[in-house]
Amino acid sequence: MNLPAHHQALMPYFIVDDAKQFSAFIQAAFDATILMTHLREDDQSIMHGEAMISGCTIMFSGATVEYPSAGIHLFLYVEDADASFKKAIAAGGKVVQELTDRDYGRTGGIDDGQGNVWWITALPGK
Repeated sequence: MNLPAHHQALMPYFIVDDAKQFSAFIQAAFDATILMTHLREDDQSIMHGEAMISGCTIMFSGATVEYPSAGIHLFLYVEDADASFKKAIAAGGKVVQELTDRDYGRTGGIDDGQGNVWWITALPGK
């Protein structure tokens, strides 16, 4: 299989109410690199965007009547859960579950304001 550059076989595709706000959030919270954005004909809303977070590409788009917003949950491994959790809150995220220590690592949930929940997790002992 010959995939496009920066793509993997499975990639999340976010359809959100405000794709520009979503783009700003992932950049501030997770140091995302925006790889591309294509605007709709109105030059105001994002028709398609791609971003890279920790080596993984995600896609996103502003919702339309045909394709309404639909939240998803993601599990994101990080080096330091406490620092990443605080950074996501500072970027405007809302806590859905405080950080706790589990057998699989230190984890907590943040809503990005677009209905998506990011489960920020560091491996045990990190």
